[in-house]
Amino acid sequence: MKRIIEVFLIFLRLGLTSFGGPIAHLAYFQDEFVNRKQWLDEKQYAEIVTLCQFLPGPASSQVGMVIGKIRAGFFGSIVAWIGFTFPSTILMILFALGVSKFPQFISSNLLHGCKLAAVVVVAHALWQMGSKLCPDRERISLTIISAALLIFFHGVWGQILVILFGAIIGKFFLKETKDPLDSSETKIQFQNSIFYLILFFCILIFFPVLVGLLDSDSLRIFDSYYRVGSLVFGGGHVVLPLLQEEVVSTGWVSEETFLAGYGAVQAVPGPLFTFVAFSGASSTLYPNGWIGGIFCLAAVFLPSFLLIHGAYPYWEKIKQYQSIQNTMNGINASVVGLLLAAFYNPVWTSAILNPKDFALALILFLLLAFWKIPSWCIVLLSMIFGIYLT
Repeated sequence: MKRIIEVFLIFLRLGLTSFGGPIAHLAYFQDEFVNRKQWLDEKQYAEIVTLCQFLPGPASSQVGMVIGKIRAGFFGSIVAWIGFTFPSTILMILFALGVSKFPQFISSNLLHGCKLAAVVVVAHALWQMGSKLCPDRERISLTIISAALLIFFHGVWGQILVILFGAIIGKFFLKETKDPLDSSETKIQFQNSIFYLILFFCILIFFPVLVGLLDSDSLRIFDSYYRVGSLVFGGGHVVLPLLQEEVVSTGWVSEETFLAGYGAVQAVPGPLFTFVAFSGASSTLYPNGWIGGIFCLAAVFLPSFLLIHGAYPYWEKIKQYQSIQNTMNGINASVVGLLLAAFYNPVWTSAILNPKDFALALILFLLLAFWKIPSWCIVLLSMIFGIYLT
């Protein structure tokens, strides 16, 4: 019990102070758990990060779950997630409730500032992900082709097919030679790992069938958010295109409200995946915003929990295969293309309306990418200047 409380308090502090997105979160974790607490060494931590980058879902939150499990067992992984996730969850639900009580906000100039912030943050994510995941012309080509396909064939199935397309291209055509990944001596065994993996795939495959048989809004929402959490490779920024198709096109959340929340989540600490709490609390299907926010948050994080607890014991074996690494290289390049398509529509098309908007976005991108101004400062500046310019 003492270790569980210790894990919760440390991750709660990180959840209150970790600004800057998933890359910054991983740096915070390394400083806290490798350098200060020495719960892990550099090698063990690098292996955990590598596994979480290979799995769909929010990498920083998954790394936190594994660290919590190593330190305090099964419940350690749960309290690590709660501590790191709920501060920003509460803030985003409160923001959603404020928007619902003051709907004039979403038609105001302040909303335009939030949209401009989304342009800058997504552009920066594209810059970082593209530089890291697409270092050669083959993967750059795969990214561009994936983005073009998604422009013409948008929708959930289009996104799934593009990711499968990237996996096939990666396996057979991205023959990158790498040294085998180092094995770690981390001693951790997740019991019932097969059960977790079977449960993950059963929910993913059979819930759409169940939704078709039963007319239940709650089942339909759970299925949508669970599917999003199961397909997001690349972190929180990729949640935008998947969720946009799920909740905006169905009328659950208006596009204006959706983009306002996406701008606001850049200004809070913790994982970007807590944006789903905002979308759930803003949904027209849930009059009680708190219930909707927590329900959707649990649905989108459940796949990560099941995959982490099911996949880790097999990581030592599969990570050595070159074909697995090649497949993931293709998937990662397609994910960048997915983000590029989402950057054009709806992010760019709804925010850059005139030359002044473009000029402001350029200046804010300069501050974020090269002067390392925190993202929450970018959001505040974009709101202030957005009001002024409009």
